[in-house]
Amino acid sequence: MKNILILASGTIARHFIDWVSKNRVAENQYYVTCYKQETTPPKMGKNITLINEDPTSFSKLGRIMAATKFSNIFVVMEELEDVRYVLKNIALIKQKVRVVLVNQWDNEEIGKEYENITIVHSAALVAAHLYDQLPNVPLVAQNVGLGRGEIMEVHIPFGSSYAYRHIGSIRQNKWKIAAIYRDETQILPTAATMIRPNDTLLILGKPMVLDGVYRTINRRVGLFPEPFGKNIYLLLDFRHDKENVLRYLKESIFLTEKLEDKSLFVRIIYPNDFALIDNLKAYESKQVTLSISYKNEGLKEVIEYDIYEQNIGLIMNSIPAFEAENLKATLYDLKKLVYLFGDRNLSEIEKSVVLMSEKEKMESISSTAFDISDMLGLELILGDYDPEGDFESKKMIIEHFETLTHIFNIEMKIEQKIANPIRELSTMQSILLVAPFEKHLNTASFIALISSKIQDFLLTTTKHPKLLVPFALSEVHTKE
Repeated sequence: MKNILILASGTIARHFIDWVSKNRVAENQYYVTCYKQETTPPKMGKNITLINEDPTSFSKLGRIMAATKFSNIFVVMEELEDVRYVLKNIALIKQKVRVVLVNQWDNEEIGKEYENITIVHSAALVAAHLYDQLPNVPLVAQNVGLGRGEIMEVHIPFGSSYAYRHIGSIRQNKWKIAAIYRDETQILPTAATMIRPNDTLLILGKPMVLDGVYRTINRRVGLFPEPFGKNIYLLLDFRHDKENVLRYLKESIFLTEKLEDKSLFVRIIYPNDFALIDNLKAYESKQVTLSISYKNEGLKEVIEYDIYEQNIGLIMNSIPAFEAENLKATLYDLKKLVYLFGDRNLSEIEKSVVLMSEKEKMESISSTAFDISDMLGLELILGDYDPEGDFESKKMIIEHFETLTHIFNIEMKIEQKIANPIRELSTMQSILLVAPFEKHLNTASFIALISSKIQDFLLTTTKHPKLLVPFALSEVHTKE
């Protein structure tokens, strides 16, 4: 349910409230401030709450916004000076809320100085509709393609699971992000283009697929592992995992139960202990499904089919299983989250740690780090451990993470220390390490002793469980 505040006065406001009342959206609840009687239509729906207060008063608007958490504020008022006071009040009370302003005065400056504002020019809208009535003028959007909904425009709200993600980290199957509109500019995205709150995406694909994408984009954060996929996949390779399969299954069930409306799909490969398999089957339920591959051929295709068919977003496995069957390369190409089991269970973990890395990688993995920390109730630590003590160059990364603390409404601890990050990490206890999913992850333990790169450490120890997050680099960086 989204709460929407409408600051209303005048004829346009009355018609807008009438539309909102007649064309009900079940997921929306509307609150209308209306201190002029002629603004409200004769009849209004049950999803509209009238507030008889003057929004130009800072204290009164503050009380209204404190009483209810609003996702959007619509400013539809006829007096220009009233609007100036209202916009100033909103900016002082809550900067991040999305504001839609109806500009009725042909004033190009009103609202320009505020962030997160969409300005609708009423005169331009009327002119555009008149223009559409001219002969030999094609209608924009409605007449494009098949006209069946295969072209959609989607706004990215604050808190969206798509915000702060690179295009390359989002698997687009049967749909495509064709363009991004930001600050009245069209962007033709590459894999390295980051989606930001308040962007508008132009997406193409099958109408049913786009409906699902729209719902996912507008879902709040806290739906981990989305948008990489919905469900959890546990891969048990009996060649490597036989002694730990029950622990791995229980840990996977623990995570699934912590998440919201997720299912766990278990795939067993190279089965060689039927008594153990019977024990595993005892854990099957509505949430947990177990499948066994008795043939050793074509396992790569089986795993890829499972991931696609079951809408998998997170794959859980051990480090040996991750390195076998070319699974590491397969999951990297599929842009899926990977959880690698550690010596400690998730139920024993107290903190999540992100080690400072390149800016693009950090931006790609940041929202996932916040999301998993929030879902599991972990203290999030941003570790800036630099042997050279170069902390100044990391300011933009820290600012990015601090912005997300407000969006996710959770605390974050920043640790800065002149130290080798790998050695610093080896001293930590009860942590989940959240790291970029690199294409090349070293397995030689001697490299980790002399390196300060996190990718040289990840697969050399099972001390800490790890969450690998897909990311995208710029084309220039990739060529280097």
